Amino acid sequence: MKIKHPINLHKATTFIFVLALMVAYQNFTLGPWVYLALHGTYGILWLLKDRIYPDKQWEEEIPVLQGIIGFVIVCLYWVAPYILISSGTEPPIPLVAAAISLNIFGVFLHYSSDAQKYYTLKYKRGLITEGFFARCRNTNYLGEMSIYLSLAMLAQHWLPFLILGALVAGVWIPNWLKKDKSLSRYPEFAEYQANSGLIIPQIFGNNSFNQEAQKVSEEKDIQAIR
Repeated sequence: MKIKHPINLHKATTFIFVLALMVAYQNFTLGPWVYLALHGTYGILWLLKDRIYPDKQWEEEIPVLQGIIGFVIVCLYWVAPYILISSGTEPPIPLVAAAISLNIFGVFLHYSSDAQKYYTLKYKRGLITEGFFARCRNTNYLGEMSIYLSLAMLAQHWLPFLILGALVAGVWIPNWLKKDKSLSRYPEFAEYQANSGLIIPQIFGNNSFNQEAQKVSEEKDIQAIR
């Protein structure tokens, strides 16, 4: 079993699970439908991403028991739709609009940055210091965090936020630090680290790597025109 198998199973069954909750509680109001669309579509896009540009870290083999425990952990994300649908609460329209906007923003960051990372490393190994990673070293995680924050907002309950915070602290942050430690083998990492945020983009700063990338791109455009 690979790490990705329990994760993919969760993504694939999220749409079915949320729809089953709606049927079980006979709750077909706006909130559940919006949640179903956002979380269900996110899961489908994840499976497409895994087929088109898979993440190497999820290909690692793990024991079956570890895979089962991993599936149980990611199923904690289903607490949000359960609370939303079973409680019968109706999120206000402005909150729904904000959640949709944050979700779209998160999907864009998550999948676009993952695509940049995959295709950059496919053709050129090394430190990625431009594009989505110019100011943030974990833009894909920033996008995923935005997605789950938007879903927690719809539940209007503190528990989904607590679960997300626990997963960030217990799983995500150690992954970020492990990644930084791995990237530190590159001589240019120190400058890159000083000009980029671990998860929050460092808007201000002199990222010479990004400037150099832009310069090369401009030179290529000029040569193409000639």
